[in-house]
Amino acid sequence: MDIIPAIDLLEGRCVRLYQGDYQQSQVFDDNPVAVAQRWLDQGATRLHLVDLDGAKAGYPINTSVIEQIVQVAPVPVQVGGGLRDRASVAQLLALGVQQVILGTIAVEQPSLVESLAQEFPDRIIVGIDARNGKVATRGWLENSETEAIELAQRMQQQGVAAVIYTDIYRDGTLQGPNRDALRAMASAISIPLIASGGISSLRDLLGLLTLEPAGVNGAIVGRALYTNEFSLQDAIRAVGQGRWQDVPPDLGHSVV
Repeated sequence: MDIIPAIDLLEGRCVRLYQGDYQQSQVFDDNPVAVAQRWLDQGATRLHLVDLDGAKAGYPINTSVIEQIVQVAPVPVQVGGGLRDRASVAQLLALGVQQVILGTIAVEQPSLVESLAQEFPDRIIVGIDARNGKVATRGWLENSETEAIELAQRMQQQGVAAVIYTDIYRDGTLQGPNRDALRAMASAISIPLIASGGISSLRDLLGLLTLEPAGVNGAIVGRALYTNEFSLQDAIRAVGQGRWQDVPPDLGHSVV
């Protein structure tokens, strides 16, 4: 299972939101490029970037920072936030971004997602962000009546490479991922599913391994890394071993 550190960009800085609320943002670093380098030094095999300004505006905003991170990263970088037309998608891919994450248009313009998946095979991911099983859009500021699982199935049919599922009520809370929702979605689709939101400990990550056979092959981790609940190195080591009895005792209280 891939452990993917998140770098959320707001006004050029690295922040974390609480339950997607822009009014509850916490700045962790003024230099997102340095943050990216920190995760790379700790063994990151992929980086997850979210342009929060772009998600609100409806088009990419933090492209300069994104480009700088891509330039220093020898690993794939995936980016989401405000990508609602072909030009925005093409712009980021031209910067060297490996995969782009589409959210709002999966609900509002599904035919565009299908077209982009055909034009850019294996480079389109759909991010499904949900409250109580219903998809939220436009930077989590609006709610739809679309069921998350229904949308995931539709996006699979349209050829996207993977789905990222975020339970908004868990995001930034360190309360643990919504394993029931992840299990249900993984059972409903056959493309890779990436878990996001609420991961607080190595126990949470190891618990997600039980869903790996069903198709959950990645976990995006944000606040827990920034607040030193565990290190990225320890997470990679623990999940790489994949069995409770193999976790070294020096990994700390998180696995007790």
